Amino acid sequence: MRAIAELLIPQLEFLNEEGAQAEVWALSRIFLDTLVKETGQKVKAIFPDAGAAALLKYQWTDAGFKCASLSDRKPVDVEDEVVVMVIPDHQMVESVERIASQLSDDPIRPLVMWNPRLVSGDVGVGFNVRNLRRNFLSTFTTVYSMRPLPTGAIFRQYPGKWKVFYDDPNRPNRYLLARELVSRPDATDIEIIFGGGDEQSEEAPSLMNNVMGVFSSMSRFMKVISK
Repeated sequence: MRAIAELLIPQLEFLNEEGAQAEVWALSRIFLDTLVKETGQKVKAIFPDAGAAALLKYQWTDAGFKCASLSDRKPVDVEDEVVVMVIPDHQMVESVERIASQLSDDPIRPLVMWNPRLVSGDVGVGFNVRNLRRNFLSTFTTVYSMRPLPTGAIFRQYPGKWKVFYDDPNRPNRYLLARELVSRPDATDIEIIFGGGDEQSEEAPSLMNNVMGVFSSMSRFMKVISK
């Protein structure tokens, strides 16, 4: 009932750059349209601010879902069957928690966060606050995740395991499965898998080699997403 779908692509991290937000909204539209088509339910998309919600309502007149913003007096209505929060950040965590609590009441409805940024590394954010945010995030299941790496990628599609891939040295633009894990791989896991510190990944290239390859890897994934 609480899910996270994420595309951890650097292009989606810098929303202040020219054209970046338009690309993010376009990708979110693909996700929202697919969700409506696959579930057949009434989907409500909640965007970070009223300006973005108003603009997208104007542009997406043919959308099969409704748009709202966190600043709306009542962003969630009784008739909403699935709620998707698009890129909620750490400044909105209280509003997100309030909506999550509301959706947990009768009738219980699913809440999906698309590319959430609820955990901030800002120095001004206290340890207790960060812990509260992480505890809140722990109530969600990551149902889809894709993260390009310099020489591969991390991928998860629920209910499958987390998978770490590396570039196939013999077949350009192809990948080999390096490892499957029950939980999200952390930096240590990645270092072991790509650094050759584990016997099961002897053929995997070093993570520190060909760092510039990250750009071509991202490009390939973006092409796949846009198809």
